[in-house]
Amino acid sequence: MSLIAPLNWRYATKKFDSTQKLSSAQLDELLKATQLAPSSIGLQAYKIIVVEDKAIREKLREAANGQSQITDASQLIIFASETRLDEAYIANYIDYVSEKREIARENLAGFEQMIKGNVNRLSDEQRIAWSNKQVYIALGVLLTAAAEMGIDACPMEGFNAAQFDEILGLKEKELTTVVLAAVGFRSEDDSYSKLVKVRKPEEELFIHI
Repeated sequence: MSLIAPLNWRYATKKFDSTQKLSSAQLDELLKATQLAPSSIGLQAYKIIVVEDKAIREKLREAANGQSQITDASQLIIFASETRLDEAYIANYIDYVSEKREIARENLAGFEQMIKGNVNRLSDEQRIAWSNKQVYIALGVLLTAAAEMGIDACPMEGFNAAQFDEILGLKEKELTTVVLAAVGFRSEDDSYSKLVKVRKPEEELFIHI
């Protein structure tokens, strides 16, 4: 099935119908699709937090300039980068690769050293920036999967990350908020749903060499 129609249908939903909720099966499929997002070296140096608690979402809304999607969507999905991307993190990842692929741990030593070499060359700020790039790939997969499933979504950056981290207790978990996605179903009176999608024409966007 072509993705063009679902991608034309989707838009950054500004007003959700708070009475409509994703089923457990829909949420599970959406999260599984996001779990399969590409990630550099496969590290997935981030966590994906699904927030449904109303009281917490009210607090988060205050830290997001009062945007109604935070509280009205079926779920608020938060992407948070790992702030401790060190050799122990990499070792745990290699352990998992060994287990899942049934490869002897010692046979992955070269792969592990390659990852450590790449990561150790980066400053702490560069490591988080690298992780953030992987987060946006996962966000793109979530938005595409949602569109294919007929689920509305709104990617969001207009929030105070430090306040989000405090409300969610992320600093203690060595995480920091990067980007949000509200998911659910559009309200019939969301005027943005009636607008024609505007994208650069193909001849302006694409360069064939």
